[in-house]
Amino acid sequence: MAAPANGSNVVTADLHEPRRHYIPSIWGHFFLNHNPCTQSQYLAMTEMASIKKERVRKSILAAGSSSDLPMKMELIDTLQRTGVAYHFGKEIQDLLHGIHADDQGSSDDLRTTAARYYLLRTHGYHVSPDVFMKFRDDRGNFVSNDADSLLALYNASYLRTRGEEVLDDAIIFTNNRLQCMLEHLEPQLAEEVRCALKTPIFRRVKRVETTRYIPVYEKKATRDEDILELAKLDFNILQTIYCKELKTLTIWWKDLKSQTDLQFARDRIVEMHFWVLGVVYEPQHSYSRVILTKLNIFISLFDDFYDNYSTTEESNTFTAAMERWDEQAAEQLPAHLKALYINILNTTNDFEEELKRQKNKNAELVKELVIDVAKCYHAEVKWRDEHYVPTSVEEHLQISVGSSACMHIISLVFISMGNVTTKEVLEWALTYPKIVRCVCIIGRIGNDMVSHEREQKSEHVVSTVQTCTKEHRITVAGANAKLRVIIEEAWMDIVHERLHNNHQMVHKEKATDLARTMDFMFKREDAYTLASSLKETLTSLYVNYV
Repeated sequence: MAAPANGSNVVTADLHEPRRHYIPSIWGHFFLNHNPCTQSQYLAMTEMASIKKERVRKSILAAGSSSDLPMKMELIDTLQRTGVAYHFGKEIQDLLHGIHADDQGSSDDLRTTAARYYLLRTHGYHVSPDVFMKFRDDRGNFVSNDADSLLALYNASYLRTRGEEVLDDAIIFTNNRLQCMLEHLEPQLAEEVRCALKTPIFRRVKRVETTRYIPVYEKKATRDEDILELAKLDFNILQTIYCKELKTLTIWWKDLKSQTDLQFARDRIVEMHFWVLGVVYEPQHSYSRVILTKLNIFISLFDDFYDNYSTTEESNTFTAAMERWDEQAAEQLPAHLKALYINILNTTNDFEEELKRQKNKNAELVKELVIDVAKCYHAEVKWRDEHYVPTSVEEHLQISVGSSACMHIISLVFISMGNVTTKEVLEWALTYPKIVRCVCIIGRIGNDMVSHEREQKSEHVVSTVQTCTKEHRITVAGANAKLRVIIEEAWMDIVHERLHNNHQMVHKEKATDLARTMDFMFKREDAYTLASSLKETLTSLYVNYV
């Protein structure tokens, strides 16, 4: 790279072609003018939702004094899947405490046993899988031909930890039986089975499930009209909030793109908001969602810059500037990167200052996390340039879990949650504890499996897929099968940590929510990069009223 004529230390670099070109945004500036409702309509909805909320609360309290265990469990399940459970945290916990103490856990009804097991384990109560032993015959098969019971067992079995063989067997048995029964089931149950076979309930992104389930619940003869109306109102209220956030983000993103050339990067502001929404969806976190989306866009830009665009020299210079964290460091950067660098500094510093005004004790760590992400991606550039190939997937993951950025995202979410996150909790998260590392593994391997073929067409760091093929001398298909086992083991370890780790469930749940979102984004293809596959989901979430 030529030195500047004036003898200064400024790095001058002509814009060069990225290694890969990405599909433009399918949303453009849509959310600049999209308003789901007027202000008066919004206020009317919030007023009606408050009335419905109190009616539902009374129903939950009444259920607490009932001896009808299946009714209580169905109520909790309905509140969760229609997306309104966050309004009734204490009431639901009181119900769960009663369900845990109820000796009907040893019921002879498989569906009741499975539903109880699922709900209690989901909320961190330890329940032995031995409760299912009574439902097996001498050959180890589960004695049931009832599709509802088998579906309940299937979903419950995914709350397994390592070594729980009865649940391993239950997954295989119920999967096979439900597949065979599918064409003979009535349409609504068949659809529930199909959804479960794709993704068990425990692993679903909450807001996506809410979008899908409200119309399903509306068709049920046993529906509670107050819950249904609250769910619809709440969905539309949140949608209005989300669209206001997207307007703010679209303006910010449009301004950033006008200042710097981002031809090397994916234009995915709406998709990134959805990614954040998968973890932090509650209305009170609107400001955090906007900031977290911006910070995650920076992470995405880092990924694209280091992986898809930068030369080795540009990578070194940009990383050094990030570590300096000083506007004067921008003078060392190529002209087309200066505005990006300044925007990263200003946005991050503004968030830090706002957190300090809120008396957030972890505010100063935001900057450190942003810098560390850049350093993680820079490490992969060194891999790429050295043509380094790890000898095993485990060795690969020792480094590549960092560039999944999942630890950084989880930690930023924790910081945004305010006083509920102590210094000790954040210090724990920063050490890649088991639950966080498992989320990183799900994100890293899931991403590699769906993007391996496309990314290896250009110069790219070796993936876990390539590493696995070399380690075991097998085909890509064989490697994917082995990697899917590692992902399943990561999910089992997440469940174990939820049951046995002493940190608050609110933090473990947010980490799990990121794993769910990663699973959704990389289920069948890289939905973030190939964003057209997300259009139907995002239209349902942001555009269509229920």
